[in-house]
Amino acid sequence: MTKEDNEQVQADSQKVKDRPFYHGIKRVFDFVASAIALVLLSPLFLFLAIKIHGEDGGPVFYSQIRIGKNEKPFRIYKFRSMVVNADQLKKKLLTQNEVEGAMFKMHDDPRVTKIGKFIRAHSLDELPQLWNVLKGDMSLIGPRPPLPDEVAEYDDWDKQRLLVKPGCSGLWQATSRNEADFKGMVLLDIEYINKSSLLFDLKLILMTIKVIIHPNGIYEKINKQ
Repeated sequence: MTKEDNEQVQADSQKVKDRPFYHGIKRVFDFVASAIALVLLSPLFLFLAIKIHGEDGGPVFYSQIRIGKNEKPFRIYKFRSMVVNADQLKKKLLTQNEVEGAMFKMHDDPRVTKIGKFIRAHSLDELPQLWNVLKGDMSLIGPRPPLPDEVAEYDDWDKQRLLVKPGCSGLWQATSRNEADFKGMVLLDIEYINKSSLLFDLKLILMTIKVIIHPNGIYEKINKQ
């Protein structure tokens, strides 16, 4: 990373720290919105739990260690959309990774279950992350939370996306630009951090709801990890 890049990273880090009002209001909104959503969506949670368990008898939820703000690890929760031994099978599929950089993406991933394809297409597998938002590990809007082995490959420029809490959705996820490669995703995350505001967050929430209801062709092809 060049001297200019390093200076930019330090400037962006200070910019994030200098916005306590925005982050405070955002935390209140995240807490209230996630609590209400968990109550309202509880019937859907029950329906999906029955469907997921009924397909193969495996667990309903899937948890995994991810890296959050300031490189702090936390446990993320999702509805299980893959076979039970998906993590072990991933090692055999790394040669088929379809994106360059510190992330894994594969079209028609053979590990995805039948119900998993449906809940992924509509992002329903992500709903349990509302619990992570309620706890404060995540925000409704922010960068995608990376895996520890992905962060191990980050340089200082990439680590800018770890300056804020990761989100259930974000600029990369809510737009057709989610087909971008790793470096493209980092640029989008940095763009979000620089533009972030309560109004921009609300806009991305509405865009996310639209994509959940009417997934576009690109979104349906994304294999979210």
